[in-house]
Amino acid sequence: MRYLPINKSFFIQNREAFSSKLKKGGIAVFLSHDIYPTNADGTFPFRQNNDLFYLSGIDQEDSVLVLFPDASEEKHKTILFIKETNEHIAIWEGAKLNKVEARELSGIETVYWEKDFDKIIHILFLEAQSIYLNANEHGRAEKSVQTKEDRFTAYVKQHYPLHSIERSSPILHELRTFKNSAEIEQVSRACKITGDAFQRVLKFMKPGVYEFEIEAEIMHEFIRQRSSGPAYASIIASGKDACVLHYVANDKQCVDGELVLMDFGSAYGNYASDLTRTIPVNGKFTPRQREVYASVLNILKESAKLLQPGNTFEAYQTAVVRLVEDELIKLNLLDKEEVKKQDPEQPLYRKYFMHGISHFLGLDVHDVGNKKGEIKAGMLLTCEPGIYIKEEGIGIRLENDILITPQGPKNLMEFIPIEIEEIEALMKS
Repeated sequence: MRYLPINKSFFIQNREAFSSKLKKGGIAVFLSHDIYPTNADGTFPFRQNNDLFYLSGIDQEDSVLVLFPDASEEKHKTILFIKETNEHIAIWEGAKLNKVEARELSGIETVYWEKDFDKIIHILFLEAQSIYLNANEHGRAEKSVQTKEDRFTAYVKQHYPLHSIERSSPILHELRTFKNSAEIEQVSRACKITGDAFQRVLKFMKPGVYEFEIEAEIMHEFIRQRSSGPAYASIIASGKDACVLHYVANDKQCVDGELVLMDFGSAYGNYASDLTRTIPVNGKFTPRQREVYASVLNILKESAKLLQPGNTFEAYQTAVVRLVEDELIKLNLLDKEEVKKQDPEQPLYRKYFMHGISHFLGLDVHDVGNKKGEIKAGMLLTCEPGIYIKEEGIGIRLENDILITPQGPKNLMEFIPIEIEEIEALMKS
């Protein structure tokens, strides 16, 4: 693996926490992702199933984790199945993990080859009272492709129809919402790499460069520092395209006098970072750009202060809306009296700020978590306000990654330049 591994104690603790929430006689199965084909004999790069990684630390295809805390045999309470290397694999791909390496990474003593899974799981299912199956239950997930988990769920329902079927996702969503020190260390490393990439861009940026050249500079810094690459598709949007929220074409030339919005983040050890900065192509903001930028920056600073333990997500969202409305009025984009009379179901600010202010961050850039109820210590959230004025060709978004601590919000990106003066000074140098 490219990244430095997490200590196995982290995965042991995660398995213990998950297993403690299973019903009596419950058995849970987690499968690695498929390797998806491109064309001919090509494949996309493998990305491990986040839940399997969270519980095992195994970052390899054709892996299965079984948790059965009430198993009659001690060795079957936790089982890892991994792919066995043969001569063909060794020559063409390189050797896979052996059992000793898998034990060291995961802290799991019972390791079998994946080819033995069907035989062993049948015996264990007959002993179990209920079967916990996993699925991608993210609220924004689009279920357009059948996964290995989907196929296994169908198989279990067909062959073990008298067993009670339970869902693993609600348990894992609760656990993964709260980050411990090992996870914060991974995200912080990802943020450091992302910050270095941004500093690299500040020195590189000038009129005439193409958006994809900026993306290349970012990618160079990512790979140089052990990152597996971007945690999501990088957005490098100059001029009016900064008003397109998920612009990923990155194929335009950057024009003197315009802004370039860059939303990118490195992945490190499967953990994501998520940064947005907006800078002037020529190194100096125009008066109007400076005015709008200052408004977005003020919203960011004041919004981040609201990410306090005990505050509710509903109250947080309401307060952010007030901040946005106030800034849009100052910018002469909204009329104060019209705002007072607006339809609450169709608020006027949505014309200029049409996305959410925060999302969970972790193994996914849009990580699992429940944004109902209270904000609590241990949560890791982005804070990313923006103002998009399509008619002026100005789109500005700023984003930091915020850890909620018992003492309040901690900005994991506080070292990354964001003030107007420091941006201009760094670009000038």
